Amino acid sequence: MANLLVVYYSAFGHVFQMAQAVANGASQSGAHHVKIVRIPEMAATQNRVIQPDKERPTSSSKSLSNQFRLTDRYSKYEAAGVLQENIPYATNDDLRWADGILWGFPTYYGTMPAQVKLFLEMAGELCVEGALEGKPTGIFNSTASIHTGHEAAILTAMVPFFHFGMIFVGLPYSENPEYLTADAIGCSPYGASTLAGPDSSLSPDPRELLMAARLGERVADVAAALQLFRTKEASG
Repeated sequence: MANLLVVYYSAFGHVFQMAQAVANGASQSGAHHVKIVRIPEMAATQNRVIQPDKERPTSSSKSLSNQFRLTDRYSKYEAAGVLQENIPYATNDDLRWADGILWGFPTYYGTMPAQVKLFLEMAGELCVEGALEGKPTGIFNSTASIHTGHEAAILTAMVPFFHFGMIFVGLPYSENPEYLTADAIGCSPYGASTLAGPDSSLSPDPRELLMAARLGERVADVAAALQLFRTKEASG
């Protein structure tokens, strides 16, 4: 049995839904212990990206505010927070406990948000200890549209995980024919993703959730295989 940790940060709930799908996939065989934990929001409100809604100029049809439809964001953010209140916060000990780790976060400018980067920086002692070396890992995320960076965010996020010594696990074509489509859905060979919509009004597509579950199952299988190999190696 392998211990699987699903660590995520979710502002509007899309990544939270993906995290649940990932966890379901990881626990599908019934042979693994799966835990879901969340990365906390910034303590200081002035450091949070999501702020109370304010009036935005609408005089220009080319305004980015019009394109992204940034309305009712704060109420959606608060509602998503309530849904996640019972999810415990992630700790370094959670990372030590895990045999495999799956990371989830929204896409900000083609990379992970500051909340996740800060959490990783505060886990620096694990890098010094080598505590995460050899552990398989995978990434799932969300983004506003097909063109707003979900693949780039996964690729850039790989870098710190390689510094921790983790083994990256993706979503191969042969197991995920759903993303070989012209439809506007997330997911790629790099990991699972969902398109939240410019106004965050979309829900994860069933195909995105299915591929997220497969990612969880795949990381769990790799973790269990590595655990078995190391056990046999240790016993001679």
